[in-house]
Amino acid sequence: MTLSPCFIGIDISKSQLDVCVRTGGEERRLAFANENQGIKALCTRLRRLKPERIVLEATGGYERMVMQALQSASLPVCRVNPRQVRHFGRAIGVLAKTDRLDAALLARYAEVLKPPLTSAVGKTIEVLRALVIRRRQLRDMRSAEACRSKQAISQALRDEIETHIQALTAAITKLGKQI
Repeated sequence: MTLSPCFIGIDISKSQLDVCVRTGGEERRLAFANENQGIKALCTRLRRLKPERIVLEATGGYERMVMQALQSASLPVCRVNPRQVRHFGRAIGVLAKTDRLDAALLARYAEVLKPPLTSAVGKTIEVLRALVIRRRQLRDMRSAEACRSKQAISQALRDEIETHIQALTAAITKLGKQI
């Protein structure tokens, strides 16, 4: 008797990991705290299940610790673009949005599309990415301030905005050197 492959979807929030285990069309739900002990328990549980794919969405950083732990545990994990998962959900008629439904949708996405595994990146690359993202954020802020400066109704406001633009420019320059 051959065991059905197991596919895992993990919906990640700041405090909780909602997990859907999909095997042979059947789904089971699990939940873990999004902190060290919860992530460790998740890895232990998933190692026993021997999944074919574990899919989680890029969530602006909340997924980072989980991703690293799963990769360290040699589990087959894929970080996917949330937009692609949303489009997949629409295509199969899943329109509702809750953490439990998102985890189930991610498990189905894993089963149907079998996305490529995400390669582990070193600490240096992770830090470099964070610096590049921060520099982009500061550039966006500087651009917004430049627009505000043109619309300021008094010289005092323009001067205050210009001071902020100079501080942003200095921070951008500093980040550029770090990068």
